[in-house]
Amino acid sequence: MPRLSQVARNDAEDGVVTEMYDFIFGDRDPVAEPGLHNGTPGNWWTVGAQSPELLAHCVSGFRFYRGDRELPADLRELAQLRVGWAAESRFVFSQHVKACRDNGVGEAKIEAIAAWQTSDAYTPAERAVLAWTDALVLHRGRASDETFAALRGHLSEPAVLELTYIACWYDLHAVMSRALRLELDDVDDRITEITGPGITSSLRPPAQEG
Repeated sequence: MPRLSQVARNDAEDGVVTEMYDFIFGDRDPVAEPGLHNGTPGNWWTVGAQSPELLAHCVSGFRFYRGDRELPADLRELAQLRVGWAAESRFVFSQHVKACRDNGVGEAKIEAIAAWQTSDAYTPAERAVLAWTDALVLHRGRASDETFAALRGHLSEPAVLELTYIACWYDLHAVMSRALRLELDDVDDRITEITGPGITSSLRPPAQEG
């Protein structure tokens, strides 16, 4: 379950919340009857509804990147897919596998995203976009001049700006989804201690008698 409360339809404020509820869930209460056709519960929306202003800001961000942008849609989605993988968000990753397909990204490129550096599935432009995305997400913006120069060899300055903003925007969503256990990121941390027979709390095995 999400770590924050969800807003039922009867408790939702008129405006962006009810507008998005109607658009995404139809006439049902998304808290009482969760679930969307893409396999997600839909609780990103029902938790976000606690702050209509925040929800409106997010919706404006979605509308921005889906608008008439200089950054080609297939490169945008490839970057967002890599963000989901690099930020370890199953929600962002799964959503943008579908969005990649909708925007003409081939299955070979989708399947190779985890190891794009060693794959020959990508064009030079796509490799430059993926390298830049890794610099933003994995290296927190520590991007080399060489990485930037490779990107500028394929994208205009406005397109670079759009790519940078959109990748960081989805890194934000990935982090929030994991922290608040939203959607497909409602999972336990897999980094735990594994023990075997006879192992104590010490780093050393118990001493043998005799």
